[in-house]
Amino acid sequence: MSVSPSSSPSASPSALPSVSSARSAPTQADLYDFVRRTAADSELIASLPLDPEGRTWVRLDGPGGSEAWLIGWPPGTGTGWHDHADSVGAFLTASGELKENSLAARLPTDGWKTLELTEGVDRERRLPAGQGRAFGRHHVHEVLNESRDRHAVSVHAYYPPLPQIRRYSRSGSILRLEQVERPEDWQ
Repeated sequence: MSVSPSSSPSASPSALPSVSSARSAPTQADLYDFVRRTAADSELIASLPLDPEGRTWVRLDGPGGSEAWLIGWPPGTGTGWHDHADSVGAFLTASGELKENSLAARLPTDGWKTLELTEGVDRERRLPAGQGRAFGRHHVHEVLNESRDRHAVSVHAYYPPLPQIRRYSRSGSILRLEQVERPEDWQ
C-alpha cells in the first residue's frame, strides 16, 4: 500500500476557528493558545525536574477537559514515530529547541501493519523556544532534541484525552506499525 502526500496544507493556529460558547470541546487553536501561555510561565518551566538520561514529564490541567503535559527532553532524545489516534493537539517548545519530522499524508487508521510511503510526504520543522504547532487527528510525527548539550522543555495538549498512541518504526520509505499503547502504559 502506498501513501501519497496530503493535498491540504497544515493550518496555522491563527487560521483555526476558536471555541464557541455553544461548544465546550477545545479546538486546535484553543490547545495552541494554552501551550503558548503555559510555556511562557517561566516559574512552571523551571520547576520541571530534568533527568540527564531520560525524558521527564508532569501532567497539567488542560483546557476543557484536555490532557496536557510538561515534558523535559535531555540532549539526544526523541519520541520515535507515533500518532495520537483520534485526538487533536498542539505543542510548543518552552526552552531549548526541538525538531519535528512529520508525514504530510493521511494514513489509514486500521487494518494495516506496513505501508510504503511515496516521495514528498516528509516534512521537517525546527521549533526553537516560543515556537510550536497545532495538528489534527492521526498526525504521524516524531519529536527530537538534537542538541548535544542542552535540555529542551515543551508543553503539549490533546483533546480528547489520548485514547491510545500508535508507535511506528521507519526504514526509508517503509513505515511499520509496531505497538499500540493505552493510557495505562504511560501514566
